Amino acid sequence: MAFLSNRDTRSSALAALTRNRVLPNPYDLAAFALLAALAVLALHGAAAMRAPLSGLATEPVVLDPALLPDYALRTTMRMFAAIIASLAFTFTIATLAAKSRRAEMVIIPALDILQSVPVLGFLTFTVTFFMGLFPGSQLGAECASIFAIFTSQAWNMAFSFYQSLRTVPRDLDEVSRSFGLSSWQRFWRLEAPFAMPGLVWNTMMSMSGGWFFVVASEAITVGDTTVQLPGLGSWLALAIKEQNFAAVAWAVLAMAIVIGLYDQLLFRPIVAWADKFRFEQTAGQRKPRSWVHGLARRTRLLKRLTAPLAWLGGRLLLVRFRSAPPLRHEVSAGTSKTLDRAWLVLILAIGAWAMWTAIAYLGQSLSWSDAWDPLARGLVTLLRVTLLIAVASVIWIPLGVWIGLRPGIAERVQPVAQFLAAFPANVLFPFAVIAIVATGASPDIWLSPLMVLGTQWYILFNVIAGASAFPTDLREAASVYQLRSWTWWRRVMLPGIFPYYVTGALTASGGSWNASIVAEVASWGDTKLEAYGLGAYIANATEAGDFPRVVLGIAVMSLFVTLFNRLLWRPLYVMAERRMRLD
Repeated sequence: MAFLSNRDTRSSALAALTRNRVLPNPYDLAAFALLAALAVLALHGAAAMRAPLSGLATEPVVLDPALLPDYALRTTMRMFAAIIASLAFTFTIATLAAKSRRAEMVIIPALDILQSVPVLGFLTFTVTFFMGLFPGSQLGAECASIFAIFTSQAWNMAFSFYQSLRTVPRDLDEVSRSFGLSSWQRFWRLEAPFAMPGLVWNTMMSMSGGWFFVVASEAITVGDTTVQLPGLGSWLALAIKEQNFAAVAWAVLAMAIVIGLYDQLLFRPIVAWADKFRFEQTAGQRKPRSWVHGLARRTRLLKRLTAPLAWLGGRLLLVRFRSAPPLRHEVSAGTSKTLDRAWLVLILAIGAWAMWTAIAYLGQSLSWSDAWDPLARGLVTLLRVTLLIAVASVIWIPLGVWIGLRPGIAERVQPVAQFLAAFPANVLFPFAVIAIVATGASPDIWLSPLMVLGTQWYILFNVIAGASAFPTDLREAASVYQLRSWTWWRRVMLPGIFPYYVTGALTASGGSWNASIVAEVASWGDTKLEAYGLGAYIANATEAGDFPRVVLGIAVMSLFVTLFNRLLWRPLYVMAERRMRLD
C-alpha cells in the first residue's frame, strides 16, 4: 500500500487538468486580455451613444487631440454597427435575389436605384424619423448616422454575394444535389463558402467606403437641423471649417491607426480563415497569415469554452428544412407563366404609382422647366463617371491581378489599400481649393478626380479577390501550355476575374455618382468651389433644405444610374454568369 503526499496529489490533478486541456495556456491569457479590452471599449462607446441629446450642445466637438481616442472609438462603433447590418442585409436580400427569379425582378433594380441615392439624400428624410424614435437621446442621431454609413456599405456587399451565388460551378452544385443535400445545406456547405473570399474583400472595401462618407454622416446639416456627433468625421468637418491644417493631420493620423488596428485584429484573421474556402484542386500556394488567427488556434481553454457554439453551428448545418413538394410539370409550367405575368404587372403598377406620387409632390412647387437643369447636370456627371471608371479600370486591373496572384504581396498591400480607400476626399479639399484658386484652373475639370478617389478601390479590391480566388490548377495548366502576354490575359486571367470586375465596376460607378455630392462642391474656410454637375445640385438643395429639388435631383440621378446599369452592367453580369464561370 502506498501513500501519496498532498503535493503529489496536487501534481497529479494538475497533470490531469493539463491533459484534459482545461487549464489556460499563455495564448489563452493573451486572448482573454484582448477580448476584455475590446469589451470595455464597446461598453464605453455604447454608454456614450445613449447620452442625452442636450449633451451635444453643452459639450460640442472641439479640436483637442486628447479627445481623439474617444472620437475614434465612437466613429469605429458606428462603422461596425453599419457593417453588421450590411452583412445581415446581404445574407437575406442578396440570397433571395439569387434564388428567386421573381424576387430578382424587384431586388436588383431596387439595388441599382438605392446605390445611386446619395448619403445626403437618405439623411434628408431619415434624420427627423430616427430622432423622433428616441426623443431627447443621442441614440436617434446615432441611428441616423449608422443608417447613412449603412447606405454606403450594403450595396457593394449585396452585389458581390449575389454575383458569387449565381456563378457557383455547376459540377459542384450537381455533386451537392447527388448527395441529397437540402437547399439549406447546399447554401452553407457550398454556396456561402464559395462566395466567402469575394465577400470578405468587399466587406473590407465597404468598411473603407464608409470612411469616405463619415463627414456627411456625423456632421449632419439638413435645412434648419444641424447635428454634430462626436467622431472623426465631425472633427474633420470642423478642422476644414476653421482652416486648421494641424487638426486635419491629427484626424488622418487617428484614422490610419484605427484602420491598422481593425485590419490586424479583424480583417487579417478573416482573410486567413476564408482562404480555406478557395476553389482549388491542387495545393502549393502560400497561405495568408495572421497573428490573431494563429493566437486563437493555439488557445486551450478558449477552444473548450467555444466548443458548444461550434457543436451547435455544426448541428444547424445538418438540419434538413424540407420544402413543399413541387407540383407536376404540366401544371407548374402554365402556372409559373401566369404568375410571372401577374408579378410583372404588379411591379409595373407599383412603379407607376411611385412615379405618379413623386410627380404630384414635385408639381406642388416646381414646373416642368425646372427639370431641365438637373437633367443637363446629370449628363455632365455621367460623362465624368464614365471617363473616371474607364481610367481606373486601365490602372487597377493589371495591378489588382499582380497583387492577387501573390499572397505575400497581398498581405502587405491590404492595410495600405484599406487606408487609401478610406481616405476621405474632404482631406484633399484644402489642397484642391488652394491649388485651383492659385492657378485659376477650372473646377469643372480638376474637382472631378475627387469623385473617383474613394470609389476606384471597388475595382481594385474586387480584382484582387478574383485573382486570389483563381484556381492554382488553371494557372498551372496555362503555364504548361506556355500561354504568355496578351494570350494569357485574354484566355486565362480576364475571363477568370471578369465576374469580380463587373461587380467592382458596377459598385464603383454607383459610388462615383454618390461621391459627386461630396466632390463637386469643395470648400476651405470661406472659399467655396463648385463644379457644374448633378452632385452639386443635390448638395446645394440639401444645405438649403429645398426638399422638392432634393427629390428631383435624387430622381434624376436614380434614372441615370438605372439606365446605365440596365444598358451596360446588367448585360455584362449575364455574360459573366453564362460564359465565364469556373465549371
